[in-house]
Amino acid sequence: MLFPTIDFAIFFAVVYTVQWLLVPYAGPWKAFMVLASYVFYAWSDWRFIFLLAASTTIAYIGGRLVHPATGRRRKATMWTTVVLLLGLLGWFKYYGFLAVNVDNVTHALDLGRPVPLLAVTLPVGISFFTFMAISYVVDIYRGVLRPARGIDVTVYLAFFPHLIAGPIVRGTELLPQIRTMRNRDDVHYVEAFWLIAAGLAKKVVLSSYLSTYVVDPVFANPHQHSALEVLFAIWGYAVQIYADFSGYTDIAIGLAMLMGFRFPVNFRRPYTAIDLQDFWRRWHITLSFWLRDYLYIPLGGNRGTEGRVSFNIMVTMLLGGLWHGASWTFVIWGAYHGVGQVIGRRRRAARIARGEPAEPVGRARVAWARFVTFQVVCLGWLFFRADTLGDAFAMLSRLVVGWGSSPLVTPLALLAIVAGIASQYLPDNWLDRALAFFADRRLVVQGGILGLVLLAITTLGPQGVAPFIYYRF
Repeated sequence: MLFPTIDFAIFFAVVYTVQWLLVPYAGPWKAFMVLASYVFYAWSDWRFIFLLAASTTIAYIGGRLVHPATGRRRKATMWTTVVLLLGLLGWFKYYGFLAVNVDNVTHALDLGRPVPLLAVTLPVGISFFTFMAISYVVDIYRGVLRPARGIDVTVYLAFFPHLIAGPIVRGTELLPQIRTMRNRDDVHYVEAFWLIAAGLAKKVVLSSYLSTYVVDPVFANPHQHSALEVLFAIWGYAVQIYADFSGYTDIAIGLAMLMGFRFPVNFRRPYTAIDLQDFWRRWHITLSFWLRDYLYIPLGGNRGTEGRVSFNIMVTMLLGGLWHGASWTFVIWGAYHGVGQVIGRRRRAARIARGEPAEPVGRARVAWARFVTFQVVCLGWLFFRADTLGDAFAMLSRLVVGWGSSPLVTPLALLAIVAGIASQYLPDNWLDRALAFFADRRLVVQGGILGLVLLAITTLGPQGVAPFIYYRF
């Protein structure tokens, strides 16, 4: 199911209506939400539901066993559960990558083929619900969460708005909402529809336009494009992936809000960041905080020598890169951000040692820091988007030697890129005023405005809108 589609609109309308009718009856409501979420997940491939059920069963049983255990047994049970969950993720997501690389090495050494090359299908959204399952078990181990009923854990992991591409909602955030009786009068309909409309505009209009007319043609054949087109494709992809992923998140948050649930914020103007550490506080926030709380801090975090802290950062970012995909391009991307954060950390320490502010002060310095950080992030996106390392280095070479005509660099492409970046600098009060204006209109006027917005999105969006980028992670 590739939403936004008519099929999904019908699906959500039915689910939305039935679930509100069942709200007073907790058991039937939860059973229905499990059924609806599993139908949603099975839409692309029905076999995936068994993986989701297996992850849910492991997390539920693991949480039940961890909670009463003590001492070494408690820790061993937690680690066993986490390893089992990671084992499922590793098999479906990383087996092919590992097998191919082992095969390449053994072939070069003439050692035969010790690892069979099997075709393993990557289930949609496996990285997201696996991390949610791990956080559930670890939070029980840490004593910040009590084991939930089986049906509650099932709803928590399968809830369809976040199932495919997040945000990564923790048990401490969603399980209390699942247990609580909800009231339709408490639903923020205006904000929800606003988020859904904004998400559709980002995805269908901005992201799809840049993907179709700028990014995909250049990344598919970098040798055939000029340096300026390559530069525009890199900038365009930065805007595309933001519009695509934050658009999905807006839609997911809005859909959950219509059903009375609150998801955490996942983006906070990432391209206004002043350094890479600041960028990761703003980009894919639920993943950034997950990596911080369940990987970086357990490794030692900021404690220890500078070398140890740098090691912790590098491990966290390398694994964060691999989380996105089984490819050397993602490994390079993760290492790139790790090195960047280590350098940034040491630069801040040097400023403090000289008695200077840790962060840039003054409009000019802040503006320069934001400009430089954006270019650094864009260079990382080049490796993230490229199909192979060879393609990435080919694009880098075209930036130097590929001067010539640039038919893909059009005023509309420039406008799309500028608009995508500039929108993140809009004052908060502008957006608040626009939302307040919409909320103050009569229902018929609100409906008319939404209808015009959807008409504009449909008209401006290209034919054949591609799936959301993060579906494959």
